[in-house]
Amino acid sequence: MTASNRLYLDHAATTPVLPAALAAIAQALETWANPSSPHAEGRAARSTLEKARQDIAEALDWRHDVIFTSGASEAVEIVAKRARISGRAHGATEHAIVPHAMGPGSKVLRVRQDGLIDEASLDTALTAGPALVAIQQVNNETGVIQPLDRIAARVRDAGSLLLADCAQSAGKMPLPDADFIAACAHKLGGPPGVGVLLVKDSSTLEPVGGQERGNRRGTQDAPSAAGFAAALTAQPYDMDRLTALRSRVETGIVDAGGVIVAGESPRIATIGSYAMPGVASSSQLVQFDLAGIAVSAGSACSSGSMKPSVVLEAMGLPAEIASCFVRVSFGADTGEADVDRFLGEWRRIHDRAS
Repeated sequence: MTASNRLYLDHAATTPVLPAALAAIAQALETWANPSSPHAEGRAARSTLEKARQDIAEALDWRHDVIFTSGASEAVEIVAKRARISGRAHGATEHAIVPHAMGPGSKVLRVRQDGLIDEASLDTALTAGPALVAIQQVNNETGVIQPLDRIAARVRDAGSLLLADCAQSAGKMPLPDADFIAACAHKLGGPPGVGVLLVKDSSTLEPVGGQERGNRRGTQDAPSAAGFAAALTAQPYDMDRLTALRSRVETGIVDAGGVIVAGESPRIATIGSYAMPGVASSSQLVQFDLAGIAVSAGSACSSGSMKPSVVLEAMGLPAEIASCFVRVSFGADTGEADVDRFLGEWRRIHDRAS
């Protein structure tokens, strides 16, 4: 089987770099100097970097600081380690970087079986005093959308700060009114290895000196920043079309005896998780891959280990669901023929196991 015969449905892990982003990177590489250097070459690179910063701010409708990072994970770590507030709390279904960066003292906020934050658990955590609260806008395994506008108001009223992981939502839906936002390029058609930390008030973050307004050390990557900006500016996602496409998948999944994870919750159109009772996730992944279809069993940071999903476990889903699911995620160009091919293979795997 050649690469051209394969079907890629793992865009939530990484999606292909858009042609516009590739072109922007190539052009930016012509101004190859260090953006921090004072000479003419350095100033040219600085101009490229700052234009990318401005374009990203405009594309994301963000009127405050934009700090370039190596990705959303580094953005989360910067805030978790250096936010000028004493407490820490995070959702139970966050990306793995969040509990690691927030530390063992961080209070874990329960989620309901539908994947949404238990707001009573949030209120209890907020009564303990001001804290940095980390809650993702869109879950990377289930696609569940948290009601961050309502949550942000509660966090703010308690004198706390909200960190929103928007790796899966940036460029696809409006961002929340958070104090800190983490996002990355490689989930939306930009290059891997570059992200942003959006900061509403720089005084809430302890600086370390160096580049990026004193928030990061090291040579800045202007070409990747330019690629990130170009991907955002391209705006390739037709979310209405992708919503209809996911509905097509889910009708077929249910008809074939599958289960939609968090099917009643608000979810982003580009991510769906589906259980095939009686067929382990590991077996499904192998069979789909042999058929030339790339899907995953959760976050790319943990799916290779084939351990039970922390996300589904936190949601309290039964083992016959949590051990038998796969994540299907769409790119900007995923079409009806792609999902029909996926559904055909789903039915074949299901029927072989019956």
